[in-house]
Amino acid sequence: MTISDPRTPRRTVLRTASAVALGGLVAAAAPATATAAPGPPAAARPPGPDADALPALRRAARPLADLRPLEDMVGAAAIVGVGEATHSSREFFRTKNRIFRHLVEHRGFTTFMLETPWSSGVRLNAYVLRGEGDLRQIMEEEFQSSYLLWRTREYLDLLRWMRQYNLRRPDRPVRFAGNDCSYAGPELFDAVTAHVAGRRPELLPRLRALYASSRPVGTLHEWTVRYLTRPIPERTAMAAEVAEALALVESVPAGTGAAAREHAWAVQHARAIDQVGGFYTHDYFASAEARAEMMLYRDRIMAENTVRWHRLTGEKVLLSAHNGHVGYESARPEYPRLQGAFIRDLVGSAYVCAGFTFGRGSFNALDLDDPAEPIRRFSVGPAGPGSNEETLEQVRPGNGNGNRNENYYIDMRTAAPSARRWLGRTRPTRSIGNSWPDAPLDTDLLSSYDVLIHLPRISAADRI
Repeated sequence: MTISDPRTPRRTVLRTASAVALGGLVAAAAPATATAAPGPPAAARPPGPDADALPALRRAARPLADLRPLEDMVGAAAIVGVGEATHSSREFFRTKNRIFRHLVEHRGFTTFMLETPWSSGVRLNAYVLRGEGDLRQIMEEEFQSSYLLWRTREYLDLLRWMRQYNLRRPDRPVRFAGNDCSYAGPELFDAVTAHVAGRRPELLPRLRALYASSRPVGTLHEWTVRYLTRPIPERTAMAAEVAEALALVESVPAGTGAAAREHAWAVQHARAIDQVGGFYTHDYFASAEARAEMMLYRDRIMAENTVRWHRLTGEKVLLSAHNGHVGYESARPEYPRLQGAFIRDLVGSAYVCAGFTFGRGSFNALDLDDPAEPIRRFSVGPAGPGSNEETLEQVRPGNGNGNRNENYYIDMRTAAPSARRWLGRTRPTRSIGNSWPDAPLDTDLLSSYDVLIHLPRISAADRI
């Protein structure tokens, strides 16, 4: 999830659920009402499309109703990142769900990975694979603070579909995973401790001592608030303890076959605990440089967790996160480098990503002016003149003969030169994170994503 306003006072960040967890140090003093952000001054507005750009964009556009061309766009990719231009709009979630199902059925994908803690993924995967636990309760316990935006009917439907799919296809199950580093739930500590108890019980006293300070007590939200009140030297000492614990677990003999696989997962769980400790050694409030270092760390860790999951399981992965994480180029100074760029470094062309734009509509976002109801619904009208969306709203799939309100997607890598020239110019583009209002970002779509998906209308997700 994305950061909006680093100037928010520390007391405000700790006061509300919206400003803790995940990158969930999201903080913006949102007013009670919001309207579409204005475009840049007239003199600074980029020029409109070249004379032949719009027809070229129309020729390249494919109706989103037909996902078959997407198979060629994905090609041999093993990891497909699918973004979102807001964190809580129904159409983004539903489109991802459709794409995932299509890739499961036609391209052999089996993992849906979400921008949520690794330990949350472990719990939700246990439900998806084996039906363990009550799904609504798990979502309520895992999707807290900034993760509240995931507690929607759309994600409930996806997870239920995954469970039903596995009941029908136990020979080829689908899985759910998280890749974030803001929280490590008690199940990770239990799994690591049990592994060491079975392999090297003499190491247990030291392991338990190293984990004593970091093992969470209470809810995800309560733990995060407490952690953020700790001074940096104390957090640094805690990070050193969980790093030593990781080294201890890595020293356990791996074994062979099934034993080696079990060990690899135990090490990864210990690594996830270590990543959380490292994340909070950064002082988000200290300076702009410290914030950038924290977010650079986070995007790198999310990328490494995604690739590590792929390599441990051998499965193809759909990665779901904000545009500002799945893409290649950052438009925010507090995000020096994005997860998508790190993944591409690790796997090359085996990673493909798609970003979203939209014309108008509504979304859920955080409202820090109302602690009693930090998440509320906002609406925006058409984007301003000179924006990318202004022209994308004019595109009709199939040479302009499609429905004005039709959703479409474009493989920007294979579009005609005139379309690519237009797509490669930097223009204001909406990128709405956890909170609103948020100004458009100057974005070069061509450098940011491989595939562009445009939705003329969006609506706020159905919160549960």
